[in-house]
Amino acid sequence: MAETLWNKGTEATQIVEDFTVGNDRILDMRLAEYDVKGSLAHIKMLESIGLLTAEELKELTAGLEAILKEIEEGGFVLEDSVEDIHSQVELLLTRRLGEIGKKIHSGRSRNDQVLVDVKLFLKDETLRIRDEVLLLFDRLQELSEEYKDVLLPGYTHGQVAMPSSFGLWFGAYAESLADDMYMLRGAYHVSDQNPLGSAAGYGSSFPLDREMTTRLLSFGSMEYNSVAAQLSRGRSERAVASAIGAIALTLNKFAADCCMYICPNYGFISFPDSLTTGSSIMPHKKNPDVWEIMRGDCNRIMAAESEITMLCSNMPHGYHRDFQLLKDILFPKLELMHKCLRMAVYMLGNIRVNRHILDNHIYDYLFTVEEVNRRVLSGTPFRDAYREVGIEVNNGTFRYGDGTPPEKTGDLHHTHIGSIGNLATDLIRRKMEDAAGF
Repeated sequence: MAETLWNKGTEATQIVEDFTVGNDRILDMRLAEYDVKGSLAHIKMLESIGLLTAEELKELTAGLEAILKEIEEGGFVLEDSVEDIHSQVELLLTRRLGEIGKKIHSGRSRNDQVLVDVKLFLKDETLRIRDEVLLLFDRLQELSEEYKDVLLPGYTHGQVAMPSSFGLWFGAYAESLADDMYMLRGAYHVSDQNPLGSAAGYGSSFPLDREMTTRLLSFGSMEYNSVAAQLSRGRSERAVASAIGAIALTLNKFAADCCMYICPNYGFISFPDSLTTGSSIMPHKKNPDVWEIMRGDCNRIMAAESEITMLCSNMPHGYHRDFQLLKDILFPKLELMHKCLRMAVYMLGNIRVNRHILDNHIYDYLFTVEEVNRRVLSGTPFRDAYREVGIEVNNGTFRYGDGTPPEKTGDLHHTHIGSIGNLATDLIRRKMEDAAGF
């Protein structure tokens, strides 16, 4: 049987324990360093209000710092007989220091303890994701500038539509990531609130100094109402899931584009053979497996928000054991997010762009709108110009301008902000810098 902080002299049967604990012990290892850091702040506060002596604080601090070093060096283990990370840390202190190890739990519950751990963990995770998103953003902006003169067919309804450019395409996903970053910043701030001191959800009769622990743990603010602190269980997780879901949607659409563009029917981009896979029976195949797996994994990431919402939606306020399952939902999705972002940067470091796409005659009608606009600028009313060009298309006599199709973006004289001739790369970068300022 696992050693538990809540043991009152009776034991759960093994089958009940296995069912209720589930994967929690494995997932708790992700929270180990944060549990120790929360305890370090908590005991400093306990000493300041007279619940620990200065000597006890010194001993407990040294003991916790030794455990933190073991965690950082990979020597810390959660024993098979111990229920969770909180129990393991307290057990180690008690073994090593004696009875004073049992004093670290005064004035808190596992409820606010795990809330602190998760919020500190999610803060660090959002910062890691922020840095990875910025690397991808930088790469997309570099590619946008590098290929800003290379024309690319734009499609609507899956049909050839209007001229675009690789600069516009890469730049679009860079700016989409800036929008996603605003959501990530919001999720960070939702997590950046100290719940310590809310105990089991109704505060404590100890004179806890919550402002002190807020400062010590570098939270931006605290969750003031003790019940609200417990209501935040699942809220931080959902905010982070929503933010990574937004990033995943951007990556999902980009991966879908790459799967389509690499197909020989399009032939817009390619990658080295080492980054594609072959077929077991078709020697010519170069499959975009990386982008396909990324597309699928991003769908799985996007599903996390809905799963968290469903898990948390039918419980009254206060703690319920269902909340334990939040880690099962979110933690693996965070790992997927890191992997997808890193892989996207790697793949884009090896992308090859086709500079001669428009040599194919299937794009002869790509410039019909350009021709309509050219005639309007020469004085023809728009509806008349539209009808004239439409008739020429139907008759098979359409030619753009003097019959020489544009070869680069500069030939089209697009000037407004956000067009192929004015990518606003610097303005998009400023937007990202603002979004990433947390």
